Amino acid sequence: MNRRHWLAGALVAVALASSPVQAQTTLRMTWYSDGNEGEVMRDLLNRFEAGNPGIKVVLDTVPFKAINENLPVQLAAGQGPDMARIVDFGGLAKFALDLRPHLANAPNWEQNFGPFLEWMREPGNTTAIPGYMTQLTVTGPLVNKTLFEQAGVAIPGPKATWDDWAKAAKAVADKVKAPYPVAFDRSGHRFFGLAVSQGAKMIGADGLPTPSDEGFRRAAQLIVDWHKSGVMSKELWGSVSGTAYRGANEEFKNAQVPFYLSGSWQIAQFDKTVGNAFDWIAAPTPCGPANCSGMPGGAGVIGIKATKHPAEVAKVMDFLASEPILSEFYARTLFVPGHIGIAKKGVAYRGASAQAAAALKVFGDAVGALDPAAYRIQGNAYSRIVFNAAISRIGQAVAGEITIDDAIKRIDADVAQQVAERNKK
Repeated sequence: MNRRHWLAGALVAVALASSPVQAQTTLRMTWYSDGNEGEVMRDLLNRFEAGNPGIKVVLDTVPFKAINENLPVQLAAGQGPDMARIVDFGGLAKFALDLRPHLANAPNWEQNFGPFLEWMREPGNTTAIPGYMTQLTVTGPLVNKTLFEQAGVAIPGPKATWDDWAKAAKAVADKVKAPYPVAFDRSGHRFFGLAVSQGAKMIGADGLPTPSDEGFRRAAQLIVDWHKSGVMSKELWGSVSGTAYRGANEEFKNAQVPFYLSGSWQIAQFDKTVGNAFDWIAAPTPCGPANCSGMPGGAGVIGIKATKHPAEVAKVMDFLASEPILSEFYARTLFVPGHIGIAKKGVAYRGASAQAAAALKVFGDAVGALDPAAYRIQGNAYSRIVFNAAISRIGQAVAGEITIDDAIKRIDADVAQQVAERNKK
């Protein structure tokens, strides 16, 4: 080989060795979807990758159950992803990466995600920026308007009580032979959407959970009584045990549920799956003796502390949390924005039917009715412990395995034990 050919070959080899393909960083994001948000996220990540050829993001989609049950185990073992979409901010805060040192404009994050950053931080930390909100959620009722019309039962008004709705839904179900008059997601978070309206506070002055206050007891008794009277069906809550989640999505979309207590994240899904099969609406949260508040919540993407590529993770997050990209995400997924600037400007939702748009407005208005106790409960580092204990033990009372008094005692004991274990040094 002559010198010219050898030199040309060497230059090609050097070029290939330093090409973006060779230097590419691969990041993994664990994700779950309620509706179309996984498709939208993948599209946005493709756009990011096109502008940042040195970074590839693999979107690992898992069931929601895996986010709550499997992901914490993976993170504790140091085997988690680089980023994850989560809902248990307090419980996973110790695994979250502080993005602040790597962000281009940290004050912008504080300005637009400030209240929600407090949910994501470890107790005592006032500066970390762990992630951003993919949506703000609000619990509330989804109502099959067609079933009410067929039954000739009037839909309760804006200030209707839980008792008003229970009676109306039962009357509808009896008339049209719907098997599930009132359905609640079997979820501690959804249970507290009832409990807060009954006066539940859950958090003591020291920030530690005190679950079994009078409001909590009233709500637990209602759930048990509704199952006994046929307002709620044991086929839903009784089909799983322990802390297992059970939604009623399938039952609602199949027109078997007049009143479904779930939340704003269901809108995009039902807009697609229900279609023109029946008319449905979102209704204001029923009123209890304390207030008419549901529970706030949401999902967010956080960086994971164990990542080997914190700067690259922050670059992806900066892109996804930027106002134009996040506005598009909210618009295409039909989510209530968890970004203060976007919320003030409003979201031009894309492709939403008239009933989906109306439902989004009801849930958006419900944010203003949220009681301060609801925000404190959601933001507390121990909330997931209380949620899980509540749903497990109330589930046993619903099944007739224990009394409601025994359930309350065991909830207190479960929570005290798990808080103590978490706080072991």
